[in-house]
Amino acid sequence: MNTVLKTVLAASVGSLLTIGTYELIHPRTSANVSVSDVPVQNARYYLPEGELNFVPAAEKVTPAVVHIKATFSNKRPTQQMLDPFKDFFGDGFDQFFERRGGGDPQQKQQGSGSGVIINANGYIVTNNHVIEDAEEVEVSLSDKRTLKAQVIGTDPSTDLALIKIDDKDLPFLEMANSDEVKVGQWVLAVGNPFNLESTVTAGIVSAKGRSINILRNKDRAPVESFIQTDAAINPGNSGGALVNLQGQLIGVNTAIASNTGSYAGYGFAVPTKIVNKVVEDLMKYGKVQRAFLGISITTLDSKLAEEKGINLGTGGVYVQGVQDEGAAKVAGIEAGDVITQVNGKAVKSVPELQEIIASYRPNEKIKIQYLRNGKEKTAEVVLKNSLGTTDLASAANSQVLQKLGADLEALSETERKEAKINAGVKINKLYSGKLRLETDIREGFVITKANRKRIRTVAELEKVLQEAENEGEGVLLEGKYPNDSRSYFFGLGL
Repeated sequence: MNTVLKTVLAASVGSLLTIGTYELIHPRTSANVSVSDVPVQNARYYLPEGELNFVPAAEKVTPAVVHIKATFSNKRPTQQMLDPFKDFFGDGFDQFFERRGGGDPQQKQQGSGSGVIINANGYIVTNNHVIEDAEEVEVSLSDKRTLKAQVIGTDPSTDLALIKIDDKDLPFLEMANSDEVKVGQWVLAVGNPFNLESTVTAGIVSAKGRSINILRNKDRAPVESFIQTDAAINPGNSGGALVNLQGQLIGVNTAIASNTGSYAGYGFAVPTKIVNKVVEDLMKYGKVQRAFLGISITTLDSKLAEEKGINLGTGGVYVQGVQDEGAAKVAGIEAGDVITQVNGKAVKSVPELQEIIASYRPNEKIKIQYLRNGKEKTAEVVLKNSLGTTDLASAANSQVLQKLGADLEALSETERKEAKINAGVKINKLYSGKLRLETDIREGFVITKANRKRIRTVAELEKVLQEAENEGEGVLLEGKYPNDSRSYFFGLGL
């Protein structure tokens, strides 16, 4: 017992000596803070009830977002179509749209995506790459019904397409003004990733006016001014809805930044300012009416400003060159000018200017504010089309023309000379319709005769087709491919 007491006493004395020595070396000061004085809590954050609630928007939006399945034949140029998207999505995107059924030309392949119902009569907006070259488009609604869809029109320059199902009183989404969308605001992405129907994810808007060069191989004049979000978007979300917390459409989900093909941080959506214009044009004209300034441009940054001796100021878009007889040159804009505003709205980048111009049609007027040698100037510009005129492009508006499933346009004078064809109607683009399903006709074909009657305009072709349909007859199309002296004939029923 004495031994134990001696051991305890020795330990106590040793402890006291250690504490005393430490106190002599490190005297206490009033700045010392005890751990108990610092608030400590778990890292989990509980939002006050009612402060942030995604449920109302999700319930409103989900019924208006559909699942789209597009069927293609094995002769479809899949690799060519997917290349620009594969560069962006990685191998996962290509695998998602893999061919099914091997190399048997009788077997089909399918692609899957999403779409947004935009009015009660069955009009649906989606991505062009979801339904491009499809022989058949099928839409699955939230009530589990499946309906065939008709392609009304496509616009590769914005990667948008408009399709329609034969139904009424459908739930649909209203479009909000994407100009009012703010970086940092909450958004929901709704779609059908990996064939998982009605999937909702949340995130914020992380940037606006983003260009990612995904459409550079799809159209000679692409329009990219995406809304960037960190809401999870995966293959199959293409064509789905990006909405605000009021359940209003602010964009159509189009792409993701990923090396694997799956979500890795950022998604991109076409803003409704562009969507609304494209949809209106496709409904009214059958094709998009693109307006052009007729200039080559680049965003003004500090390096370019220093090189050109320009005051960077608030930035703008630098005019590198102007086209002869283009809209900008006619209005007096010159190479070296810096565009700062359009109709009173500040322009700081090329995507912003592209988005603004894409919302107008040929022959519409805009007011451009620009700098020349440091002096502010204003020009009133009458916008033109790609051919350098103020005319609106004709398109297949009638039902009989829509049955063909083609984007048709009369040959311009330049095209007639280059193709060595006196007159005709060119097939710019093929999509789901009789030409693709019943013939081997290819894009670029020029229709010169229909049922042995000479064709110079789309209206003349429409008249012949309508007469044949009224008589319950078929139609024989005759024509040529540019730089090919042979004549080709294609027959189809109406």
